[in-house]
Amino acid sequence: MSNQLSRYEKKIAAACASVFGLRMLGLFMLMPVMAIYGQTLEGFSPIWIGIIIGAYGLTQALLQIPMGLLSDKWGRRPVMLLGLTLFAIGSLIAANSDHVIGVAIGRFLQGTGAIASAVLALAADLTREEQRPKVMAIIGMCIGLAFAFAMILGPVVAAKAGIHGIFWLTAVLAFVGIAIVFFTIPDTVNRGAQRDAIPVPAQLSQMIQHPQLSKLNIGVFFLHLQLTTLFVIIPGLLVTAGMQSESHWMIYFPALLCSFIVMAPMLMWAIKQHKEAFVFKLSIAIIALAMLSVGLFQSHTLVLIFSLISFFAAFNFLEANLPAWVSRIAPAGQKGSAMGVFSTCQFAGAFFGGLLGGLLLEHSTPLIALSVIAALALPWIYLSHKLTLPKRTKPKVISVEVADHQAAELLAERLVKIAGVEEAVVFVEEQKAYLKVLPKALDEEQLQITITPV
Repeated sequence: MSNQLSRYEKKIAAACASVFGLRMLGLFMLMPVMAIYGQTLEGFSPIWIGIIIGAYGLTQALLQIPMGLLSDKWGRRPVMLLGLTLFAIGSLIAANSDHVIGVAIGRFLQGTGAIASAVLALAADLTREEQRPKVMAIIGMCIGLAFAFAMILGPVVAAKAGIHGIFWLTAVLAFVGIAIVFFTIPDTVNRGAQRDAIPVPAQLSQMIQHPQLSKLNIGVFFLHLQLTTLFVIIPGLLVTAGMQSESHWMIYFPALLCSFIVMAPMLMWAIKQHKEAFVFKLSIAIIALAMLSVGLFQSHTLVLIFSLISFFAAFNFLEANLPAWVSRIAPAGQKGSAMGVFSTCQFAGAFFGGLLGGLLLEHSTPLIALSVIAALALPWIYLSHKLTLPKRTKPKVISVEVADHQAAELLAERLVKIAGVEEAVVFVEEQKAYLKVLPKALDEEQLQITITPV
């Protein structure tokens, strides 16, 4: 069997990545410009600006898991089309609103198009298990590129057409996404459980209470709270420092580019030297110091640039590692549920970051606001100090034949005794075993013997 993506898998990967990327591009474009151009809206206040920037996060957080579960019932394609339609409607409402309340309603509606779980489940449905990590990596890369391009397009489009122009462009991107789904995604897809992509309701409570995963969930909440707060405050500081708003992309994009150049060696060194936990905590501290630096030296352009590079480098390291660690820590067969809770916390952080940033900016100074948010590093580092990482394993799903739950438990006990199998869970309903394996150490022959019915 080929170790490369087939032509069909490349098509599915491109379609899923394009839909995901276009949607996130539309959401991100507003972040670097709302604090400036939002001042032209009726009812303007820093609180409303913060709410508008983070509004999509609240509805994303509330609907992320339900929309994923709905895709199991209705199918992936209908849910993706529904989500993109809601996203387009929200964009059109915001594009035609001159009051902060109307724009906020549109932004909340944008968030109701919570199709992340459905897109990932579709990718899992239509690709081979051994090729799935490549497809997920392509989707993840497109999200990162969407954020980078949003930092360029947002200021440029806003300079030409204001924030209404951004919402019109976002609506166009949503319709392009609908066309991609309509013409490239097949009508018939699997509707069975995809435990690596879709949450299982019975597992959610367990994932919320999991001692290690809960630390990562709180961490991603803090991370996106800090990111959203920064974009409530930094555009105004750049204007005060003498930079025209349409030129802000000249700060954001090079800072992002440099941050990737800095982050890549950090990531490789941390993995090679087994210092992931150390660099993880160091990145949290760097984010806090960068935010304090922005507040303390807000009139010095070069310091602002260096602070943004530091912030984004640390942010990118954490953004890459947090979901990866969720995958490593999540019990076998429960990755979908773990990622569902994780994504909910991530989007909730974006909403509360906008709200808190707006409140702080309205009732204090940028320095005090940034200092308060930077202080979150203290409880976050404390929680991370107690975080323990398991060995680097890979998921493996195999078909089995078990008559009942007792037989499933006995098979799971036999599976974990095989060399290279770190964890095993067998589900009677699916007739599948979900494993965490060390690929180089896995005894494939013994595994095959163990799962072969006598």
